[in-house]
Amino acid sequence: MRLLSTTLALTMLTALAANAETWNVYVGTYTSGESEGIYRFAFDDESGEASPAELAVATDNPSFLAGHPSQPVVYATARLGDNHAVSAFQIDKASGKLVPLNHQPAGGKGPCHVAVTTDGKFAAVANYGDGTVSVYPVAAGGTLGEACAFFQHTGTGADPKRQTAPHAHSVNFDATGQYLVVADLGIDKLMIYKRDGGTFVPNDPPFASVPPGGGPRHFAFHPSGNYAYAVNEMGNTVTAFTWNVKTGTLMPIHTVTTLPEGYADVTHTADIEVHPSGKFVYASNRGHDSIAVFSVDQTTGKLTPKGQTKSGGVRPRNFSQSPNGKFLLAAHQDTHDIFVFAIDQQTGALTPTGAKVEVSTPVCLVFAKP
Repeated sequence: MRLLSTTLALTMLTALAANAETWNVYVGTYTSGESEGIYRFAFDDESGEASPAELAVATDNPSFLAGHPSQPVVYATARLGDNHAVSAFQIDKASGKLVPLNHQPAGGKGPCHVAVTTDGKFAAVANYGDGTVSVYPVAAGGTLGEACAFFQHTGTGADPKRQTAPHAHSVNFDATGQYLVVADLGIDKLMIYKRDGGTFVPNDPPFASVPPGGGPRHFAFHPSGNYAYAVNEMGNTVTAFTWNVKTGTLMPIHTVTTLPEGYADVTHTADIEVHPSGKFVYASNRGHDSIAVFSVDQTTGKLTPKGQTKSGGVRPRNFSQSPNGKFLLAAHQDTHDIFVFAIDQQTGALTPTGAKVEVSTPVCLVFAKP
């Protein structure tokens, strides 16, 4: 990984920090190569400028991150030696670096995704290896309590190679914090749980389905609270749903491809996000190495494909939008870089700005205020 001099990096960080619109961007990585843990860089969401990345904290395989909604705390899935866990870190206001708070056992194998409720009272982790989910109470200072709920998924999917068992791939709380939706790639289901006092329990109805063999990976709610979208890794599609917050019910609308017509090479989707305006949906393609763009019908929730934009590197795993919706940052696991794109506020089209941040094996991006 090419690094700029310490003096230049500090100069750029200081200049960006003087801007009130500057954010810390924390980068989750795999540490099997050059990476040592979670990295950070400063990002100006008015200009799209980014500082060089620096190590925020050394930790083992912090592949996915989530920020607390009101506390200066970042959560990470982790593999601490042979232990699979979820960790909490305090953000140091002066430096932006991360200070370990505590960690809890993940409750399963292969923790791959973490999320926090909008009121900051609960966190959840998805364990891909054995299709389990753990939910934790969050203390006032952001530390994680012992798990208050645990779920073991069961079943299989249509694919005889990858769907012989459940594989929970993401945990997603709705805006009210009353529901938890878990995308399980192994069983083609979105499992739904509801808040019940100090814990979560299975909802009724308990799940929604995607097309057989689709393999739902990540999931995102529309800001209106009326719709939601699942990106299907194996099917290279997005399934749109209506969302009934009164009953916790997902009803499928339609499923659309993330790829250009006629594309036949090996590729798999990874991440999905809805634009803060609710007008656009984005999904990443690993193999085609692009970000698929969709417009959203605000009345029906249906998606209209608007093409794909090459993401600039190889294997765009996770991407994230700046909180003001002006920029999209795409992280490339195989080329060890993060590219910045400007978002057209009328069409949703992505235009590369030329800004790039180098980090070894980046797989997740989270914005947090300094």
